[in-house]
Amino acid sequence: MQQMKWRVGMGFDVHQLASGFKLWLGGIHVPFDKGSVGHSDGDVLIHAICDALFGAANLRDIGYHFPDSDPMLKGVDSKILLRKTMEIIRKAGYEVGNVDSTICLQQPKINPFIPEMQEVLSSVMQISVEDISIKATTTEKMGFEGRGEGVSAYAVVMLYK
Repeated sequence: MQQMKWRVGMGFDVHQLASGFKLWLGGIHVPFDKGSVGHSDGDVLIHAICDALFGAANLRDIGYHFPDSDPMLKGVDSKILLRKTMEIIRKAGYEVGNVDSTICLQQPKINPFIPEMQEVLSSVMQISVEDISIKATTTEKMGFEGRGEGVSAYAVVMLYK
């Protein structure tokens, strides 16, 4: 009988916030007067989750697999990147045990959007909603997040083989 192999990965992403862009978090559009500036749609939560998945499987990072120098990825929906990440992870023989994540943003308030984000991520990743934790915090008006200049996200995932 083969022993189950568990791996943990951590991901982080940050994007500038600016007028004229949409705010995408966890695969959904969050209404706000600023949005994430990025080569793709700038979804920091999905990018952090992708990085955590790649890290746990020892498959480098999101920039290696989806470089911002690739013109085909300009403006891409990050759910597509997450779907492709899951294909790569599964091809390597891994499944997701759980995801734990935190979004750092002074405004807007994210709590009302978390259940929808969990549903979207569950669908894209093909895992249970119960296995996706999303938390939100402010930085008490300190740093770039607190000044409304940017948004960051952290994610930890557990993979098993």
